[in-house]
Amino acid sequence: MQTIDIRTSQNVTIEYELANLRERILAFLIDLLLIAVLYLLIFFVAFDLVQNANELFVNVFFGLLPIVLLISYMLLSEILADGRSWGKKALGIKVVRLDGRQAGVADYFLRAIFLLIEVVFGLGVPAAILISTSAKNQRLGDMTAHTTVVRVRNKVHFRLEDILNIESIEGYQPVFPEVKALQEADMLIIKQALSRHRSYRNEAHQIALAELAAHLKDILHLQPTSQRDEEFLKTLLRDYIVLTR
Repeated sequence: MQTIDIRTSQNVTIEYELANLRERILAFLIDLLLIAVLYLLIFFVAFDLVQNANELFVNVFFGLLPIVLLISYMLLSEILADGRSWGKKALGIKVVRLDGRQAGVADYFLRAIFLLIEVVFGLGVPAAILISTSAKNQRLGDMTAHTTVVRVRNKVHFRLEDILNIESIEGYQPVFPEVKALQEADMLIIKQALSRHRSYRNEAHQIALAELAAHLKDILHLQPTSQRDEEFLKTLLRDYIVLTR
């Protein structure tokens, strides 16, 4: 299973599972089905309006309509749903930027334009080859927009209940009650960072822990502590469990 680390604008590194070729094809087929429905609706509504028009105009209109619908659908759906067309929603995947920033209109536009080239003119072959062989599962549109597609229904390695063994902390007094301002998703990110540091004890993961600890102290307005970064993050997890259960 391929994964990718993306550092957010808050300097928090999140590990995502990359969407594979099968998931992306299925998502695109669902999107194509919806586009086909839209095409048929427009065809039946517009046919009576243009049947008396010039034959060349009618042929061009209905010939270009699928292409216009494809680009418009992919562009608007990804803009309005934060990188998730209806097909991507159904498969639990979404578009993200590799630099951790929020994907913008220009990014989605590039993806839509290159989709036309790769899928319509290239019959999908270039996209399938690139997604299967590139290190970050990117098609040409992804490479141009600096994006990729990841799973949002991550097969998370932890549940919140698995984070710490709290059977023996009855009567435990939380150290940082401010932690209640965080969400369960934040706790899972902390747990992932701790787990990766435990599995790969190198300087990069130590720096990641330090930056995560500093960021959390900043947003929670905590005073500097004598705890090491690893112990501080474990304390936050323990406090959160006690205060929210």
